[in-house]
Amino acid sequence: MTWELRTVDPALEREWIATGYWTDVSLGSLLHDGLRDNASDPFTVRSRVHPEHTTLGHVREQALTLALGLRDRGVETGDVVGFQLPNWVEAAYVFYAATFLGAVVMPIVHFYGPKEVGYILRKTPPKAFVTFDQFGALSGTRTLLESGAPMPELVAVVGDDPSGFEPLAAWFGTGPLAAPADVDVASPALIAYTSGTTSDPKGVIHTHRTIGFEVRQLGATQASKGLPPLTGAPVGHGIGMLAALLIPVVRGQAIHLIDVWDPEWILEIMSNEEVSAGAGATYFLTSLLDHPNFDPDVHLPPMRHIGLGGAAIPDAVADRATKLGISIVRMYGSTEHPSITGCVHEDPLDKRIHTDGHPLPGCEVRLAEDGEIESRGPDCFAGYTDPALTAKVFDDEGWYHTGDIGVLDDDGYLTITDRKSDVIIRGGENISAAEVESVLAHMPGILECAVVAAPDQRMGEHACAFIRGTAPPMAEVQAAMSDAGLARQKWPEEIREVTDFPRTASGKIQKFVLRRQLRDEASTP
Repeated sequence: MTWELRTVDPALEREWIATGYWTDVSLGSLLHDGLRDNASDPFTVRSRVHPEHTTLGHVREQALTLALGLRDRGVETGDVVGFQLPNWVEAAYVFYAATFLGAVVMPIVHFYGPKEVGYILRKTPPKAFVTFDQFGALSGTRTLLESGAPMPELVAVVGDDPSGFEPLAAWFGTGPLAAPADVDVASPALIAYTSGTTSDPKGVIHTHRTIGFEVRQLGATQASKGLPPLTGAPVGHGIGMLAALLIPVVRGQAIHLIDVWDPEWILEIMSNEEVSAGAGATYFLTSLLDHPNFDPDVHLPPMRHIGLGGAAIPDAVADRATKLGISIVRMYGSTEHPSITGCVHEDPLDKRIHTDGHPLPGCEVRLAEDGEIESRGPDCFAGYTDPALTAKVFDDEGWYHTGDIGVLDDDGYLTITDRKSDVIIRGGENISAAEVESVLAHMPGILECAVVAAPDQRMGEHACAFIRGTAPPMAEVQAAMSDAGLARQKWPEEIREVTDFPRTASGKIQKFVLRRQLRDEASTP
């Protein structure tokens, strides 16, 4: 496939190459060399249904063998290889194999339903696609069959599937691919679909250069190696992908995945094995601290340095962690521009816990007149799969208009204060308010609705539905969401019945007033 990528200012390109931010190393070569150089490091999957205990070296060999098999089936450099898998070792095999071939890898979050998956596969048809048979109540094959999208040319399944698709094991070649493909590093390497301000996901394109810099940049900002983290964020999402499949390989660190975020089990693992946990979206930390089995004497030592990002970070959470002796750093970014600002543990306490950090190396930040944050840097994406969307968010100087509102203090530290869009970030996952509202609007008794972000101590934010008319019971709302094919994470977790809404002079609902009301309620003792 071909896409219309944005053009980077030649002077900026020369600067980023001269400083070493952009290199001529492909993503496949970066990962291949990291896996090879750290071959003895463990690669484990904690799972009650699909566990794995192996090494980075073995994963590399398996990925190279899968890459040869994909090539034998006609997958070439530039083709799209998609997968929808839980945090299992096969996700790593497919991800790395695709990069070794110079294919464009397209991960999809494993819990996305037929609506989301169908849209993604129609917009970006993959040459090869790998899914799973069953994982709890989820079935990747059922999702694929119910998506309504044209069937990819090649489909393989992890597990015993009755649908007639090939098992992934059949795709492995007779030996390993000799070496990663030689590719144009300015070409696409990754497409990450993220739900944003509209009801449909957006395909974010990263090149070998942009994602390569992101991996090296974010890895360099993290604390000294210490204990390797246990990653529960889905590898189909940017946070999990970076934390589990990319950064550890480059940093020379063991990879530890878990396919279900079970705080009790994770605390048990931390008690018996040398791993850390709690980084990422706020929920991954608070779920551990809130569990009755949390023992400060046992569990705090491996959690001394935690990075939070991907969702709103309530001050109460940062203050609580600090009192426990946990050093918190906050990060700000998005799938489009993954790491814009952040702190390091050596920064002043007030900056670490009450701001979203300063611009990271290579990145620039400025504020528009209305306070919107605009960013520019070597890890900023190359464009959307829809060029019309790309044109909307970039100006002629290459500044990315984030849609977020913020303030910069005198020391250059950024604090996010609001969002121009209606996106809700729950545990690092974006929820489109319009998509949820569309389902609610068709329910009997609902005259008008507005879905906004409500503060959530565990997940950062959750969806709150304000309804004018007769609010249906929560069970009926959940049934409607399920029937519409929306992933459970998008369902409203709070319903408010109102007689009317705050409005502009033109009659538009002022959602920022509703969000402010919820924030004020949450901050009131």
